[in-house]
Amino acid sequence: MLSLDEARSLAASLAQQGRGIATRPAARQPAEPLELYEMEGCPFCRLVREALTELDLDVLIHPCPKGGDRYRPLVERLGGKQLFPYLMDPNTGVALYESADIIDYLYREYGQRPAPGGWRLRARAAASMAASLTRAGHGLRAREAEVPEQPLILYSFEGSPFARLVRERLCELQLPYLLRQCGRDQWQDWVLLPMRKALEMAYLPTQRHRQELLARAGRVAVPYLIDPNTGEELFESRRILDYLQTRYAR
Repeated sequence: MLSLDEARSLAASLAQQGRGIATRPAARQPAEPLELYEMEGCPFCRLVREALTELDLDVLIHPCPKGGDRYRPLVERLGGKQLFPYLMDPNTGVALYESADIIDYLYREYGQRPAPGGWRLRARAAASMAASLTRAGHGLRAREAEVPEQPLILYSFEGSPFARLVRERLCELQLPYLLRQCGRDQWQDWVLLPMRKALEMAYLPTQRHRQELLARAGRVAVPYLIDPNTGEELFESRRILDYLQTRYAR
């Protein structure tokens, strides 16, 4: 049974109107992961994360919650102000503020197709603000936590209500993580794991990180967390949240 928080996260996904779930991979992939300084609960950061899922672009997330002292000062040193989202592309040397500029850059540089703009982007922004309202401040404010030596790794896609809960906690604890996109690119991806089992349905993912998950863990489900600092690997948002609280929260 869904908890209240899970139900509210599902409502946030519904407010996104299906965005941040499906993927149509970019024409080319960056050699090194993009770097995004952002807040999980920020509606403008969400627009960028939706685009990253749609383009199937991995990204190293540097969480910058309000009151955070790890990455917010760094953004000010790098770009001159604490404004989010802030994208750095180590492949090209480009650094950008403003969600619309970042989205346009991602589609132009990697997608090699037009970015959503005009009324479509405005509609997305309104939906993203509605999604933030349902979360009532989760993923926005810093909590005390230990600093890991290496970034964590999270298999996720933007529209997943369960992955959102994990990303919110990672943001609040200011834990950096490499986000490996697991967007859906074929109709079989939309059939949930329990139903696939009940139907005895053969499932062969075509999306790259879904293939990795199947090979690594024997099934495809998100969120999936890997902590290279401890060797822990976990499915299920509740288990992951308990782990993060026990291992890193002060």
